[in-house]
Amino acid sequence: MNAKVWLVGAGPGDPELLTLKAVRALREADVVMIDDLVNDAVLEHCPAARIIAVGKRGGCRSTPQAFIHRLMLRYARHGKCVVRLKGGDPCIFGRGGEEAQWLRERGVEVELVNGITAGLAGATQCDIPLTLRGVARGVTLVTAHTQDDSQLNWQALAQGGTTLVIYMGVAKLGEIREQLLAGGMAKDTPVAMIENASLPHQRECRSDLMAMEEDAGVFELKSPAILVIGAVAGVAAVAEDQKIAAFGSSYIGSAHAL
Repeated sequence: MNAKVWLVGAGPGDPELLTLKAVRALREADVVMIDDLVNDAVLEHCPAARIIAVGKRGGCRSTPQAFIHRLMLRYARHGKCVVRLKGGDPCIFGRGGEEAQWLRERGVEVELVNGITAGLAGATQCDIPLTLRGVARGVTLVTAHTQDDSQLNWQALAQGGTTLVIYMGVAKLGEIREQLLAGGMAKDTPVAMIENASLPHQRECRSDLMAMEEDAGVFELKSPAILVIGAVAGVAAVAEDQKIAAFGSSYIGSAHAL
């Protein structure tokens, strides 16, 4: 592989969700620059590469974006194959588009490789279909954290008729609830709060819009976590109740054994 920068999605955390193309890029990389949320287990695919941590996480000391840009550029101009490895998908709240544009403006070849985003993986692990015929006709991905503190159009989100998946929202649960309620969303709208999506220690807390902040506190919800808000978040719970009603104690026993 010639001098090039690959902007690669490492997926939500489960190393088995890494794509084949991502594995190929890692195997041929000279330098791998990793984010905080990347599972170290995926680094088994690049044993000969130099690993550089360039993590960013809210509330912690982060690597400046300008430094990351310059580092990728320097290695690429020295003929190295660089993989910028990001949690989830590089183009979903991962600044992949910004980095690709910056590098291309300086004559560097760039290729983006998609990864499975945490919102999809976490919901799937919890048996929540983000779209469902007759229930949700679409899905909207938003982040609760912005650099300029700009506000989302909460009324549009509340009335859009789509499943709402919110990233980086743990510290703003109260604000999210109030804004969606003010926008017209029903108090009893189902909510799933999913921590450490796709990992063995993934946890989920089911609630509704009105009670989610209190329930998250009792649950001790921590980042990284995603929120799934909408009718589909109640579908799995209904299905579970129906199975219990149909099969009784025999189903409960088999479920606990899994």
